Amino acid sequence: MSPSTITLLFLLFAVISFILEKIPLGLTATIVALGLNLTGVLDTSTTFVGYINSNVILCVGMFVVGQALFETGMANKIGGVVTKFAKSEKMLIAAIMVIVGVMSGFLSNTGTAAVLIPVVCGIADRSGYSRSRLLIPLVFAAALGGNLSIIGAPGNLMGVNALEFMGIETNFFMYAPVGVPMLIIGIIFFLLIGYRLLPDGTATSGEAVDEQPSFDNVPKWKQIMSLVVLIFVILAMIFEKQIGIKIHVSACIGAAVLVLFGVISEKAALKSIDLKVVLLFGGSLALATALETTGAGNIIADRIMGLLGTNPNPHLLLFVIFVVTCVLTNFMSNTATTALMVPIAVSLSESLGADPRAVVIATVIAGSCAYATPIGMPANTMVVGLGGYKFKDYVKSGVPLILVSFLICMILLPILYPFYP
Repeated sequence: MSPSTITLLFLLFAVISFILEKIPLGLTATIVALGLNLTGVLDTSTTFVGYINSNVILCVGMFVVGQALFETGMANKIGGVVTKFAKSEKMLIAAIMVIVGVMSGFLSNTGTAAVLIPVVCGIADRSGYSRSRLLIPLVFAAALGGNLSIIGAPGNLMGVNALEFMGIETNFFMYAPVGVPMLIIGIIFFLLIGYRLLPDGTATSGEAVDEQPSFDNVPKWKQIMSLVVLIFVILAMIFEKQIGIKIHVSACIGAAVLVLFGVISEKAALKSIDLKVVLLFGGSLALATALETTGAGNIIADRIMGLLGTNPNPHLLLFVIFVVTCVLTNFMSNTATTALMVPIAVSLSESLGADPRAVVIATVIAGSCAYATPIGMPANTMVVGLGGYKFKDYVKSGVPLILVSFLICMILLPILYPFYP
């Protein structure tokens, strides 16, 4: 059996396993990486190099930096700002989406949602507003905000890694030219149209929300320091070239400072590192390498190109990649979807001889458009019971937002990143 055939079989296994989720995602990716090694498709060093990739290290560092903000209660303080805007439902929705969107750009979008869901439920219960009118905007804003920077979501780094592998320069705000308009227009959409699509539930849900932990005993200096370190790390990432420190090193320095000064304990820091993401990332990079080196990625690209006809328009390719990725991400992990689709997107753009940036960025952003189902992303699932939502509620609010995101990508990406510069 040829290496390309073996790679395609492992890809098929990964797709089926990611969709069914009978096996943990990280374990599936690890099985694929080990299988590619044992079958001789990849040598040992190539198989495991993804697990110490600079972007994996960046993820680990930011897990700790972000967790410090949550552990000290600083994230709750920031989220509590929304109480000042509770004069009307529309103002409250706008405030929630702005704060959650911005925070999600620099912290874990799932973590941000998890911290602020109880805050928003408390606001709803005290003010008499319905939880069902506030929680969907919150979780959708978390996904939209994840497109503001390369650290907004794990899948973002997979796109960065693919472009860097091809020798294409990236930067901290690579997704922002599309992500910022998406967040702004997403908020405007909810204020003008989206709020009409939200379900009219009762003021509170039948399901109780976990009580917020008290942070009264947390010294104020710890809260301030967790925020200051986060700001310095972000600034260091933005000015990476000027200061000469790689972004993953800046993240690790920030994490080390927080543990060294006792802002977050070593135990809490280690617990904050999501090994599922690390294993999924490392194993997926091994699969991406196999798709590239064996030509399996080109085989898939050629089949898709055949369906698109001879000399297809790059805009059509962008359309197909976005739609396929978007459909997949609403029924399986968005990180897993991105891991599967980015190598295929690269192969397709190479087949056309086109600049891959627009296609890769479209793939990553489409991977975050998991708005149409309650299982599309963890934050969606968190609020099902709290908001008393049904499947159709996600469809009604999510599909129009997906269409808005799609139009923004189709208009902006070819302008910002021409296929044939």
